[in-house]
Amino acid sequence: MYTMTTHLILQTSSILGTLVEHAAAISNANGIHHINSCAARLIDVDPASRQEIMQWATSNRVDTAFINNYKPLTDMKVLAMDMDSTLINIECIDEIADMAGRKQQVSAITEAAMRGEIKDFSESLRRRVALLEGVPASALEKVYEERLRLNPGAEKLVQGAQAAGLKVLLVSGGFTFFTERLQKRLGLDEIHANTLEIENGLLTGRVLGDIVDGQAKANFLKALAEKENALPEQCIAMGDGANDLIMMGHAAYSVAYRAKPVVQEQAAFSINYSGLDAVLNYFKQDA
Repeated sequence: MYTMTTHLILQTSSILGTLVEHAAAISNANGIHHINSCAARLIDVDPASRQEIMQWATSNRVDTAFINNYKPLTDMKVLAMDMDSTLINIECIDEIADMAGRKQQVSAITEAAMRGEIKDFSESLRRRVALLEGVPASALEKVYEERLRLNPGAEKLVQGAQAAGLKVLLVSGGFTFFTERLQKRLGLDEIHANTLEIENGLLTGRVLGDIVDGQAKANFLKALAEKENALPEQCIAMGDGANDLIMMGHAAYSVAYRAKPVVQEQAAFSINYSGLDAVLNYFKQDA
């Protein structure tokens, strides 16, 4: 009878050191493969150790991933990512609002929406964008130049995925001003986001066209997957907020990145301490 081997990926932001041996003992691993000083793969672990490992990992600030089908990254076809607080370090709309002294009002709505407390994302976005009326469009460039930073591991993740043949999709409930610049900067294959209306150099407080909400994100992922003949098990979807959950539900490798509790509860994997490129270690790097 065929028995599936379970692998356990351990990753942290610092050196793992003796933590690897601790985890190997808890999980009854039959082998250890050191990926680098911050990552290791435990081979043939006991799946029944999951709960104890999860408690241990939280105490030691270690990211874990139980992998049943340890396969080459080249078997995958699509990587879809959220932008705000996933690919990048900020919620752009909150920082635009800050330029106008309205961050507190806007960020309160953003937080509630990301936690899943506001069910209608489109309505929450319209409410927030309305508060930006009259803000100079130059504030967008200022946010991009002065506040927006890629989250750790972003460039390595994109480069690694594309080198393995994956198409990289950035799909955001944020704004095209930022996604377009990130596409040029990182060489992303496809981007989708909302367009802020600007008149006479000022934001009007309105969004042009259909709003990219949670369902739209999922639709863009499904469309790209269909184009690439990718099955759900060949798709990776990463996000941090409640409006990413529908999209993440269409990928076998759903990854919560420093995410809200509601997202971590539903995602297949969570990254809380490592960089975005931790995802690459879920796979064999060579076919």
